[in-house]
Amino acid sequence: MQTVRFELEVYSFQIDFIGHVNNTVYVQWMEIGRTKLLEAIGMPTHEIFQQGFVPVLVQTNIAYKAPLYLGDRVQVEMWISDLRNASAIMQFHFRNAEGTLTAEGWQKGLFADRDTLRPRRLRPEERVLFLPYVHA
Repeated sequence: MQTVRFELEVYSFQIDFIGHVNNTVYVQWMEIGRTKLLEAIGMPTHEIFQQGFVPVLVQTNIAYKAPLYLGDRVQVEMWISDLRNASAIMQFHFRNAEGTLTAEGWQKGLFADRDTLRPRRLRPEERVLFLPYVHA
């Protein structure tokens, strides 16, 4: 069971008018996580289009638990909780430097044909690359 883990610093441009990380920044951090997952399985985004499919987001859900502030470091962890033939659910945890859960969320992604943007099933050799990151 593997997860994607990385740490980021909170910068001034990520802070909203009440002094904590803006809610939209978490969606950007999720994008970084998805990119790192694709890199980890050997499908970096600059090569994935050559394989005939593209990952498309269809849903995002985030529950905010505690604020992050300027100068904080955020620890991001992600994994796949459900891998279907043409879609996946990705889970995310965001923690501060003390390990406190500051937010958690999930995204549903669809594997789509690069040309038609219609759902496309993963081939067995593609699916197996994701399996180490799948756990409930």
